[in-house]
Amino acid sequence: MGRVLYKLSPNYVFTPKVKVFKLWCGGSFGVGVKNIYLPQKVKIAKIKKLSYDVKLFRFKKPRGVFPVNKNKLAFIPGQFVLAGLWGYGEAPFGIASSPYENSFIDIVVRNTGGRVTSALHNLKKGAEITLRGPYGNGFPLSFLEGKDVIMISGGCGIPPIASLTEYIIKNRKKFGNVYLLYGVRTPKDILIKGKMKEWEKYIRIILTIDKPYPGWKGCTGFVCNLIQPAIKVSPGNAVAAMCGPGPMTDATEKVLRPLGIADRRIFVSEERRMQCGVGKCQHCTTGEKYVCLDGPVFNYDEIDKNWD
Repeated sequence: MGRVLYKLSPNYVFTPKVKVFKLWCGGSFGVGVKNIYLPQKVKIAKIKKLSYDVKLFRFKKPRGVFPVNKNKLAFIPGQFVLAGLWGYGEAPFGIASSPYENSFIDIVVRNTGGRVTSALHNLKKGAEITLRGPYGNGFPLSFLEGKDVIMISGGCGIPPIASLTEYIIKNRKKFGNVYLLYGVRTPKDILIKGKMKEWEKYIRIILTIDKPYPGWKGCTGFVCNLIQPAIKVSPGNAVAAMCGPGPMTDATEKVLRPLGIADRRIFVSEERRMQCGVGKCQHCTTGEKYVCLDGPVFNYDEIDKNWD
């Protein structure tokens, strides 16, 4: 039996010439579309250089806004979109903007030297590209509410954590103690610094770099080594959300578990090797899971040891 790629709502419609499904792909872009492969055109409204090889792109629709779901969210934090350029292809990116913002979508792109990321970095404001999505499963927002939350990210893994942070701040009274631990190589690699200055009013942020750096007065070392001395949570009522390299999440889990945070309460965004976005190409399989369909957000125990 084939994999279920989408769920049919009770409101699907049949006509003599066309069969139209109302799709739920985990997010609002997928609601009411006729073709889950069909991209939509968007224009670049803003480009901001975040580091020597990373840029933030803001996309807007030529007309109107992005639709929202019944909870007034344009997407679920942790979901991803596929950004495409004709002649170059598509690449998946986690969404970095607030899920309550439906007039634009932000993504963060590191120029890896690949065809798509290089082409995106050469574009100017006003250029037109395509977007598909959002796809996949995001963070379980209702489960996180009422709990202490530890968010951990490394390098360019900050976008899904950024959108989750925006959601938490918008609903701050629904959460307990909230921490964001973010590790990068050097101070110049810290992304979305402007947002973090605003977030500090509502949550505790701990930044760390890999090695000592001239003028840096913050923490030094891996994020996993900062948890026990800096974090105060209720073990039986705490959860963790992570996005970063596999070795980072693996090392961090070994610190979180002794604090009483079970693997089922650790959620990992494993943005890796996604291509089609809808479970057809099998490019993103990790063990028995598809990252694009079953993730990209997983319970830690679902993908333990399946980083590559």
